[in-house]
Amino acid sequence: MTDTLRADARHPIDPAPRRRLLVGGLSAAVVSSLPVITRAQAWPTRPITLVVTYPPGGGADQMARLIAPKLAEMLGQQVVVENKPGASGQIGAALVAKATPDGHTAMLDASQFAVNPSLYPKLPYDPDKAFRTVGVTALYPNVLVVHPGFEAQSAADLIRMAKARPGTIPFASSGNGSAQHLAAELFESRTGIDLVHVPYKGGGPAMTDVMGGQVPVFFANVASGLQHIRAGKLRALALTGARRTGSLPDVPTMAEAGVSGCEIYEWNAVFLPAGTPDEVVRRFGDALRKVMASADVRERVQSLGGEVFTGEEDAATQFIRQQTTQWGRMVRERDIKVD
Repeated sequence: MTDTLRADARHPIDPAPRRRLLVGGLSAAVVSSLPVITRAQAWPTRPITLVVTYPPGGGADQMARLIAPKLAEMLGQQVVVENKPGASGQIGAALVAKATPDGHTAMLDASQFAVNPSLYPKLPYDPDKAFRTVGVTALYPNVLVVHPGFEAQSAADLIRMAKARPGTIPFASSGNGSAQHLAAELFESRTGIDLVHVPYKGGGPAMTDVMGGQVPVFFANVASGLQHIRAGKLRALALTGARRTGSLPDVPTMAEAGVSGCEIYEWNAVFLPAGTPDEVVRRFGDALRKVMASADVRERVQSLGGEVFTGEEDAATQFIRQQTTQWGRMVRERDIKVD
């Protein structure tokens, strides 16, 4: 202390400005470190746009409109659903990939997100680097259905008929490389049968023709096929889930029907642009999981034959990577091409 005073005596500088300079320097350092933290803490500061990569009325759109009001309640800002369909989800995904990564633009995509990298060599975004996964919402198995007048009463019947008449039984899909197409390709691969693919421009027209008897076989999303199964317009042969669903308790799983390795789900997930602050991703993910865990949302998903995905960001990211690997292998093995 004495030495310090002596030094000040030799160099008579007022210590008050020195303290002010020190405090000012510290304040500047603190302020310079605040912007990212402040933005994350204040987020969201305006309405959030939830881009849906498919048209209004479809499964992805219905999920978005189910969760958007509840997300708004959780986050304290309006969540606006905006449909940007086209090119199997690529148009909407490209828009979100280029959006400002501040948490105010998000994307709800479908399981095709994991297929597109194998089908399209030149996507308008890098699927591995362009997004942060917020979470997967729910999983919906496919259900193998046939026209009620079709001969097959079970999956075993269909397999037997297809082996007796290879290359003669057609199946419908919503297009080349679609979830329904890939489900049928996996079914063929696991059973050693050869069906004839009849691609349509969308799941609605495909299902309509199956109900009309023009094409006998279809792998429907359980949520969209459920009402038609209950109405007797379609006959359900087997589910591609790991277990039966309470919505169709009498329909066996593929494993129960004797077909192993045919567990398939359609799903939706929420993404943010890469570069979004970790804290924003975490808070968005926490809100999404709370919404999906709410009683009315969970009951709605279960009523449509699905199940809520309960994993956090890391589990969701791992699940999507696994799906991408699985379908990439299937696309290569079956030499699947888009139009």
